[in-house]
Amino acid sequence: MLAVPATSTHLFEKAAASAADSIFLDLEDAVAPDRKAEARELAIDALDSVDWGSKLMIVRVNEVSSSWCYRDVIEIAERSSRIDSFLIPKVGEAGDVAFVERLLEAIETTVERTTAIGLDILIETPKGMQNVDTIAAASRRLGSISFGVGDYSVDMRVPQTNYGTPDSDYAVLTHSDDTDERHSHWNDQWHFAMAKICNACRANGIRPIDGPFTGFNDAQGYSASAGRARAMGFEGKWAIHPNQIECANTVFSPSPAEIDWAERINAAMADAVSEGKGAIQVDGHLIDLAHVRQAQNVYSRYQAIAAIDNGGRAD
Repeated sequence: MLAVPATSTHLFEKAAASAADSIFLDLEDAVAPDRKAEARELAIDALDSVDWGSKLMIVRVNEVSSSWCYRDVIEIAERSSRIDSFLIPKVGEAGDVAFVERLLEAIETTVERTTAIGLDILIETPKGMQNVDTIAAASRRLGSISFGVGDYSVDMRVPQTNYGTPDSDYAVLTHSDDTDERHSHWNDQWHFAMAKICNACRANGIRPIDGPFTGFNDAQGYSASAGRARAMGFEGKWAIHPNQIECANTVFSPSPAEIDWAERINAAMADAVSEGKGAIQVDGHLIDLAHVRQAQNVYSRYQAIAAIDNGGRAD
């Protein structure tokens, strides 16, 4: 998910030509207050004038409680046929989602839109984190929930400015070893928040997406951050700079070894089931139907990515 400020018109063509699966034109944090109305008009013009190909096109509107949000939704939804989804920031409760959904229902009826506009949301406040389970179940339009670590850090009074990175202060010391040396054991201060979001998404059939990593020149750090998110069950990650796109695509795509494993598991279990067996041994491991479901997940993701590479959509 590539972030592009709506006022940075010189970046639109580059973003359209990138390997990102989805793009969101940002009307919120990347836009100064006195340019909000201008940014909205630029986004509307760009949506329908730039050739975005098969990319999922999203606009991050301003937060629901602001003086801009309702106008962002109305103007864009009424005037753009290319908008696929709205990204709602700082969602604190299910009512925030319901507010935008009601607006969209009325607009779609008025303009006779044939396809529904989706909703993607950001959990980036303590209130939103507390209510994430009810938020995730708030609308059938919801496609994904992203973890907004930056604003969440601010609201939690966390003394960190390099968002998306670990904090060496969030650590404990080991006991002394034989040489009386003690070692620092780092912990992940965002494990609880990310796990809670991911679980809420999976319980409601929504994609969990990891948020920004602000050190856009730290490729190794970004890769590690993306790998952690994937290991937890997240399906993708934000890119705040084009140089992060390739890494995100690599990390969140099944590797050749994983695809090979999935194919071998499917073939082996198909033979086993035909013989009336529910579990078999493959490569020294017990394999049962849970592994079959895992193999199906890997292979379906592989096929979905292949479809995108062949001009399909990242819906």
